[in-house]
Amino acid sequence: MVDSVSDEHSGGMTSRIKRILLTPKTEWRRIDAEPMTVGGILRGWVMPLAAIGPVAGLIGSFLFGFSFFGIGYRPSLAGAFVTALFGYIMAIVGVFVLAFLINALASSFDGTPNRVQAMKVAGYAATAGYLAGIFQLFPLLAFLGLLGLYSLYLFWVGLPILMRVPEAKAAGYAIVTIIAAMIVYVVAGLIAGALSAAVVPRAMTGFAGHDGAVSGKLTIPGAGSVDLGKLDAASKRLEAASRNGTTTPPVDADRLAAMLPAAIHGFTKGDVETSSTSAGNFGGSHARATYGNGDQHFRLSVTDTGAVGALSALGGAFNVKSSKTTADGYERTQMVDGRMVSEKWRGSSKRGSYGVMVAERFMVEAQGTAPDIDTLKDAVTSIDYAGLESLAKQ
Repeated sequence: MVDSVSDEHSGGMTSRIKRILLTPKTEWRRIDAEPMTVGGILRGWVMPLAAIGPVAGLIGSFLFGFSFFGIGYRPSLAGAFVTALFGYIMAIVGVFVLAFLINALASSFDGTPNRVQAMKVAGYAATAGYLAGIFQLFPLLAFLGLLGLYSLYLFWVGLPILMRVPEAKAAGYAIVTIIAAMIVYVVAGLIAGALSAAVVPRAMTGFAGHDGAVSGKLTIPGAGSVDLGKLDAASKRLEAASRNGTTTPPVDADRLAAMLPAAIHGFTKGDVETSSTSAGNFGGSHARATYGNGDQHFRLSVTDTGAVGALSALGGAFNVKSSKTTADGYERTQMVDGRMVSEKWRGSSKRGSYGVMVAERFMVEAQGTAPDIDTLKDAVTSIDYAGLESLAKQ
């Protein structure tokens, strides 16, 4: 009996990921025919991929913090670590529970109960959701996490194939199990949050004392459109990076801080913050300065995505287009000269943000209050793009 995920015809994990995303029906039939075990699926597929979201969330929360209704919060490293740990554990538990539900419901829809087949469905259908977790690293790309909903489609396609459900009953089986799956993952998320809150004291997570830090807003753009045809080139880059096995160290945060100008259109530089972190092949560095002029203030930041530069290239692989206009302002995300650009402006409050991803690795963003959006744009363009592109090649 095979005790690992078969690589027959798969060319490795990266190739299988690409195929299950782009040609799910064909890949599900290939998965159906491969001999596997529950333990093999868990160790060879679920555990490595399920770690992406928690690790990305850990690093992203430590570097950038969170933003809720205009209030920014950065947790302590201990608090972020415990939250990530429980999130990872519950993600794995959720797969087991989902596989149990799939297997238990199969006979009700004239399917064939089989624990291994049920585990295949639960583990492989979650692939899109696992990969989407990487976008927790970067606020500018966070909206791409919605692509994780593609896992519902993968589930819909693969469930009747692997569980041998008649076509007439396939839709009902999929709907009932998807509803059960949603309940499972909502409950798992609530349990993870409750456990992490119980284990980590308030002072440790930063809601009290001085372990956490409160700061300004983070921009999360709205919906975008995706061109899957561009995914192939990006996936080849990812595969090459995974074969390379080397680590790209992030640029020193103090070096990024040196790029922040002393003044911008009458706004003078105040406090400067720097941070950096690394965990295995994930890491990054961040420098941010506050600029003020009277009662108006904005923050200008430069962030190096470090070793996940190849993964951040996924943002360029998607044809990102988003636009929303209201009587008070607008929000827009688009590709300009090969770079992802996101901007938001509210006329009544004179508040907005403008961000650009440079060299598919560095994020430059200005956010806060200013006379107009052009002030924030000029702040971002004051950063040496050519210098960042040169650093990306080193």
